[in-house]
Amino acid sequence: MAEKCPCNSDKSYTTCCEPYILGKKEAPTAEATMRARYTSFVKNTIDYLGKTFNPEEINEFNAQEADQWSKNSKWLGLEIISTKAGMENDTKGSVEFKAHYEAGGVKNTHHEVAQFQKIDDKWFFMDGKIVREQVVRSEPKIGRNDPCFCGSGKKFKKCCLLK
Repeated sequence: MAEKCPCNSDKSYTTCCEPYILGKKEAPTAEATMRARYTSFVKNTIDYLGKTFNPEEINEFNAQEADQWSKNSKWLGLEIISTKAGMENDTKGSVEFKAHYEAGGVKNTHHEVAQFQKIDDKWFFMDGKIVREQVVRSEPKIGRNDPCFCGSGKKFKKCCLLK
């Protein structure tokens, strides 16, 4: 049975990301490029990352750092959250994704909105913005001058804040 592609598509690796990574053909969309870039980390084919990096800022690409991240992580899956434009007839697009991985025994999620641009019929990763997860409190925030939650009748700052 053919190996499933690490990018979490329904295709096999040989029919999904491998042709792009090996340079047999160009990824047709920004999302396909994103999936192949993730798969490059899984397969430790870092050359593809450099070949699809913003050509104007290629000196910003650290192949050694990418190689170490690739080798020192256990890749757990790619989740595409959304895509905007980036289709075959577009010249720009963005892909919001979550790359799940484990490093040093700790599970992590890299959540990013990646910007892509098509130059000479080839998609390039131009920039990415990390998405910070908003912390949602399960209980209301207690102010310093609010009554303490323990029921002592004292202000929080004179009671449990000191503990």
